[in-house]
Amino acid sequence: MQGIDMTKRPMDILDQVLNRQPVLISLKGGREIKGVLQGYDVHMNLVLDKAEEIVQGQAQSIGTLIIRGDNVIYISPNPQ
Repeated sequence: MQGIDMTKRPMDILDQVLNRQPVLISLKGGREIKGVLQGYDVHMNLVLDKAEEIVQGQAQSIGTLIIRGDNVIYISPNPQ
C-alpha cells in the first residue's frame, strides 16, 4: 500500500489515515461512501468528514456523516 506501513493490527492502519486522507467504505446494501475519517471506536462506528456517496460512479456530497459499525463491510485506506 502506498504511504501506509504494513502492520499487524487493523486499528493501526486506521490510525495512520485518521484526519489525513480519504477512505472508501463499503456498506451493507451495496452503498459506498468516501470521506476523511475523523474518528472510530472498537465497534467500527465511524465519523467521516467531507463524505460523498458514490452512485453509479458519480460522487454525491453528504458532508459530515456517522456510520454505524454493523453496516460496514470493509474500509479501504487507498481509494482510487
